[in-house]
Amino acid sequence: MTTIGSTGTGSTRITVLQSLSAPDGTTRYVNQVVEGAPDAVTMRFFTWRTALLGRYDVLHVHWPELLIRAPRPLKAKLRRAALYALLLRARLQRIPIVRTMHNLTPHEAGQNAETRALEALDSRTALVIRLNPTTPVEPESKAVTILHGHYRDRFAGMPMSDSLPGRILYFGLIRPYKGVETLLQVFRAVPGADLTLRIVGRPSSGLGAVITAEQAEDERISSVLRFVSDEELVVEVGEAELVVLPYREMHNSGVLLVTLSLDRPVLVPSTPSNLALAEEVGPGWIYLYEGELTPLILRHTLERMRAAGSRPRPHLDGRDWKTLGLQSYGTYLRALQLTGRPRRSIL
Repeated sequence: MTTIGSTGTGSTRITVLQSLSAPDGTTRYVNQVVEGAPDAVTMRFFTWRTALLGRYDVLHVHWPELLIRAPRPLKAKLRRAALYALLLRARLQRIPIVRTMHNLTPHEAGQNAETRALEALDSRTALVIRLNPTTPVEPESKAVTILHGHYRDRFAGMPMSDSLPGRILYFGLIRPYKGVETLLQVFRAVPGADLTLRIVGRPSSGLGAVITAEQAEDERISSVLRFVSDEELVVEVGEAELVVLPYREMHNSGVLLVTLSLDRPVLVPSTPSNLALAEEVGPGWIYLYEGELTPLILRHTLERMRAAGSRPRPHLDGRDWKTLGLQSYGTYLRALQLTGRPRRSIL
């Protein structure tokens, strides 16, 4: 494992093409990456035209499956062909590929042709950035650990409410693997007019109808089924006594870092990455459960959390985006060195 230090690595100017759309001023990962980048890094943002014909020194890939997925099979096939052309260009022009491994595998499985294309991308990747030290990378020599950043600076100055006793919150994109249906069923099985459940986020795959139906059956449940602004998000998280993220798959989570950045306790599945984060931030903030979420686990967690009383803020030192930006810059320079590409901006 290589961990890039937090000090600067020089003033060599480089241009990096991110496999993401341009920032929109929210808490999206790309916004924080761009804001934290040092002046020596010029960011460009993904279009297939830029990727195949534009000038840049390093290609930084996030969620690679999103580059080649499309609702229609023909369009997906064309995107896979474009990816193979991009990999050929990267090899011929010695453009290093750096990949941030947000997940161990795509949350929604793809077809065999997609798997082969992603394996081809992996084979051409110079370095893999993992967001926590538990992510396995093969070979280990390609691994660079750069932690996921916090959001304290992003939310600084935004009005935040006091927590409401008994308020349980789920927030973030609502996708099948995140277990919102389980949370609804578990919550409804926990008696007590003192508890409320709030669901906040944009649903996919018909999950909005499921939430609305459950809400109609239990007046303790309320929801905001849309994307919310950062200001709204801070209010919603502030009102939570406990955030619950019952994901069926959980390796890295920006939602978890948002919760901790706003000093709210959270209940999550016990995974190696969540165990490591719980040890890092200190006791009383991350509550872990094994197996499936149950009504007993939910009620017991509330009791433990209330018994814990006050505690220091979650320890998130070293997770500011400026520090992480310098670490990413060092990774880009190392990738350039590995591929033998000159360290100079080609803008």
